[in-house]
Amino acid sequence: MEALANKQPGFLGIEMAREDIGITVSYWSDLESIKKWKSNLKHQEAQRLGHEKWYSSFKTRISKVERDYGMD
Repeated sequence: MEALANKQPGFLGIEMAREDIGITVSYWSDLESIKKWKSNLKHQEAQRLGHEKWYSSFKTRISKVERDYGMD
């Protein structure tokens, strides 16, 4: 899905964490880009498979990042 998302207008990147639970955060330039990604047929098929086979529950959050900084 990351390769497909990378081709979508407005896609900014993705971060993942896999330990006791799996977390994936994707970043988009605007709400319209998120809506278009949600309507992508291949993405919808992956979501359907995820619901049926891999995940017993999930949560989606759409939020605006106001600041992003850190130290390496």
